[in-house]
Amino acid sequence: MLKIVTLCHIIDPKTGRILLGRKKRGFGVGKLNGFGGKIEPGESEREAAVREVHEEAGIEIRAEALRRAGKILFYFPYEPAFDHEVHLFATERWAGEPQETSEMAPAWFDLDAIPYEEMWADDPHWMPLVLSGKTIEATFTFSEDNETVAEYDVREVGPEES
Repeated sequence: MLKIVTLCHIIDPKTGRILLGRKKRGFGVGKLNGFGGKIEPGESEREAAVREVHEEAGIEIRAEALRRAGKILFYFPYEPAFDHEVHLFATERWAGEPQETSEMAPAWFDLDAIPYEEMWADDPHWMPLVLSGKTIEATFTFSEDNETVAEYDVREVGPEES
């Protein structure tokens, strides 16, 4: 059964940087990623993204400042408990300074030098589209090592489709 989660990318257009966090525990430990997590009962996808960004990076985002950027289905045939349906968001507006939390260590990276080699193997296939303002739908299936992408499909969609 797919876990339904959010993922939010915080972009500073003035400096041309993106805020990523190094995961300190749990699924994906050690990897750089955007901020997000599971949707709590009674919570909308946007509300979950706002809450998770605050919990993981200590900054405030308003739900209306989030741009829906799409949806990705992740399949791990050798570890189905890792399967996820991820609702993507991006924003250029927030309040506060990023703070390290028990889950994530945030840091800014230049948009033209994103360290994809320290991220999930799927990220270079879809993140550039999202960061350029596109809305996507994608499916990724991972190999037996749960790290390597075995197959994928990424397509641009209209914002109303995602």
